[in-house]
Amino acid sequence: MSLEKVSSNKAFDGELIKYKFKSAALGGLFANFNLFLPANASKGKVPLLTYLSGLTCTEDNAAQKGNFLGPAAKEGIAILFPDTSPRGAGIEGEDDDWDFGTGAGFYVNATNPKFAKHYNMLNHVTIELPQTIEAAGLPIDLTRQSIFGHSMGGHGALTLYLQSLRSGLKVYRSCSAFAPISNPINCPWGQKAFSGYLQGGVEEAKDQYDATELISKMGKEPVHILIDYGTADNFYKQGQLLPENFLQAARGVGYDEVQVRVRSQDGYDHSYYFMSTFGADHVHFHANFLKA
Repeated sequence: MSLEKVSSNKAFDGELIKYKFKSAALGGLFANFNLFLPANASKGKVPLLTYLSGLTCTEDNAAQKGNFLGPAAKEGIAILFPDTSPRGAGIEGEDDDWDFGTGAGFYVNATNPKFAKHYNMLNHVTIELPQTIEAAGLPIDLTRQSIFGHSMGGHGALTLYLQSLRSGLKVYRSCSAFAPISNPINCPWGQKAFSGYLQGGVEEAKDQYDATELISKMGKEPVHILIDYGTADNFYKQGQLLPENFLQAARGVGYDEVQVRVRSQDGYDHSYYFMSTFGADHVHFHANFLKA
């Protein structure tokens, strides 16, 4: 799992570095990720905020357009930008649709034998990337991690966060999401992904990969969640995101506005214009917990 440095750019007095390595989780394929290191990382280890991107994206989109690097530099926090799927697995049908296969890994570990060798984005993000970063001696404090994401990546952030709390590992201190796919077992994107990647389809996904289902079974475990979505988001209007379902489930088990905050932003759409508007908000939200 040795890292190869692909490129490096100075940004906000820190450094955005692209790495690649041979990923065991993704079946031996090469995987890329970007890591933003703030200037203070030269003096010691810094907390890590992991950002999960949405459908069709790579590790580059949000690093370039999300408006996260400046706020992260100010807070002294590193940001990890993984890719959204394996690349070049050569599985029949993986490049047929924009919302399934390449660029659409959905942050699950596939159990359908057709995809199980390569499509293990859950393990890639939660286990393999932190281990790879640690083994490379990068100045990251893995005892202080939080997670956020957009759309499919918002689904990923919410589910990985809630899974880690439920398991007792408590890997992430906080979670936030922009326009997340909040209840994927009840929307076309999620149903398509789960039917393809999981042998048990939507039924198998219920217990592990649906944020609304997960939070409804959380009990009294404290959570720190912030969600923003735009009222002019076409995917919201089409019923792909379903943030109200998540909010209702959270309130149903007693989480209040302090622990689970869901904000509808008037007139905003699904794009990076929306995300970059509220990017600093989200970084500062996580800083409260990462630097506590």
